[in-house]
Amino acid sequence: MAARRVTLYGKPDCHLCHEAREMLLRLQREAPFTLDEVDILSDEALHRRYAFTIPVIVFDGGLELEAPIREGEVRAALG
Repeated sequence: MAARRVTLYGKPDCHLCHEAREMLLRLQREAPFTLDEVDILSDEALHRRYAFTIPVIVFDGGLELEAPIREGEVRAALG
């Protein structure tokens, strides 16, 4: 089943997060999905959970990929 909602957890000063965002925007043209971006600095619980693993991409609230993220994994998750 193709992912329809993808959430990117990251923070503003994270170059890996920026790279993941660019990759997702590129892939979004091939396999449309809604992209939500969440700044982990906006919530202490999110910061504790993801501080050392960002960027983290969550597909439809289920599958999570964390750094290092490979484009092939993202493509497979998008179905």
